[in-house]
Amino acid sequence: MILFLQQIINGLSVGSVYALIALGYTMVYGIIKLINFAHGEVMMAGAYFAFVVAISSRFPFPIVLFISMVMAAIVGIVIEKLAYKPLRNAPRISALITAIGVSLFLQNLTLVIFKADPKIMPVLIEKKPINIGSLQIGTVTLTTLILAIVFMVILDVFIKKTKPGKAMRAVSEDKDASVLMGINVNKTISITFAIGSALGALGGVLYGITYTQVYPTMGIMPGLKAFVAAVLGGIGLIPGAVLGGFVIGMIETISKAYISSQWSDAIVFGLLIVVLLFKPTGILGKNEKEKV
Repeated sequence: MILFLQQIINGLSVGSVYALIALGYTMVYGIIKLINFAHGEVMMAGAYFAFVVAISSRFPFPIVLFISMVMAAIVGIVIEKLAYKPLRNAPRISALITAIGVSLFLQNLTLVIFKADPKIMPVLIEKKPINIGSLQIGTVTLTTLILAIVFMVILDVFIKKTKPGKAMRAVSEDKDASVLMGINVNKTISITFAIGSALGALGGVLYGITYTQVYPTMGIMPGLKAFVAAVLGGIGLIPGAVLGGFVIGMIETISKAYISSQWSDAIVFGLLIVVLLFKPTGILGKNEKEKV
């Protein structure tokens, strides 16, 4: 039982990282119906920003994290302005191919700048085990869980209570009607990319601290699993992204502990196929009828 509870805690930690990254996917899709496959690379960029700031200064972890999230938000806005905005009215396949191109560009740009060898992430969070009875929780795991929950609550309040958040909800519902109501759609989309990219950077920094390494392709698998989490929970729904992230994290961790570490990824992707066979819109998604 102690081992099982330990795996549950580890699963929540991994799942919180996936949930943070999945929020970026689902927010962008909810606004402009685009699967931003470059989001995993934005997560990677956030981890590299933290790495550079950490080795070049003696800033504490909160400041390093803040700078990383701000820089990633700027990267997200630049990507949206240069790559996606010109294709706003183009067929969706054009934007999708562009997203894949941006992903490859960011990977190779990082490869040129930092080379292929993994960099060791400096110790930003002191690793001390915290004992709760027979359970042992690492400080990195606890910090990851707390930060993920705090930022998810902040995002929920922002979306529901603030004027930009309400504008994002309006644009998601009906872009044309939002324009008629005086909402600046371009500004709202930029804010969405900024927030999604900042949350992706948060996930990237926590991922880099957990596994102690950063490297140019580190965003591929977490980004793919976060996309699976977003689809599993219900793409375009913020609660769905959070739920999907935690479900994927739990299943992956328990699969590694009790079945096989080699089969864990196959089990995760197999679960997605099974869920979509019975509920194509995801766990929290609702079927919408289109009038012909």
